[in-house]
Amino acid sequence: MITAGMDLGSKFIKIVILKDGDVIARVKLMSGFEQEVTANEAMQEALSKAGVKPDQIDHIVATGAGRSIAPFAQDKLTEVGAAARGAIARNPNVRTVIDVGAEEGRAILITPEGRVKDFAINEKCAAGSGTFTEAMARALELKLEEFGELSLKSDKAVPMNAQCAVFAESEVVSLMHARTPKHDIARAVHDAIASRIVSMARRISIEKEILIVGGMAFNVGFIASMKRTLGMDFIVAEYPDFVPAEGAAWAAVDKIVGRETVETKV
Repeated sequence: MITAGMDLGSKFIKIVILKDGDVIARVKLMSGFEQEVTANEAMQEALSKAGVKPDQIDHIVATGAGRSIAPFAQDKLTEVGAAARGAIARNPNVRTVIDVGAEEGRAILITPEGRVKDFAINEKCAAGSGTFTEAMARALELKLEEFGELSLKSDKAVPMNAQCAVFAESEVVSLMHARTPKHDIARAVHDAIASRIVSMARRISIEKEILIVGGMAFNVGFIASMKRTLGMDFIVAEYPDFVPAEGAAWAAVDKIVGRETVETKV
């Protein structure tokens, strides 16, 4: 059995192809201005990498903000459902998924049966997402990778009060004018993001095991801040940005075998 999952995100498009439950291809491309064109290119690249032909794919499920325009997809799944399905495929013991990507953060509570029990989404402002981190790195004239690593050098907590990325950038400039060291500012930014994400997650409850997914999982500064703020052990997923795409591919498996997949309220 061969299935595919397509995650059409605001910044990247990810494709995962499964064969008998094993990942045989992962592809990620920048979304660009024409998501449908990029999705087609990504799928062709994934098929080539997997060494399979289009007619060998038994079922395709799409997720992400652009799932409604996904080419080839026979079914669609919400971002919440895809992240949950991908998480339990990786680790059936996962009960809480924290997914932080470019535009928003999500916390998802999963039942022992692997269904979505509850979820919360931070979508009103970029201040709890990867976009916020990128904006703050630019304000400090640092590359994103440098920004995360620099924050690890700080042993001082500097509060940031702004709830909006625009006002937070002004706050960063004020801290710079006050000669606050860059590494302390970098930590303050990551601490602020972690605080918002953890606060959001606690609204629905946090249960172990906890899995961190999404592109922000690559940011070592964010992970360090999450450890301080959450105060609980968690797992960082391997290939964290591909978890929803993999979840969509598993949802395609569920469809074929007639198994009930995760349910969401969105």
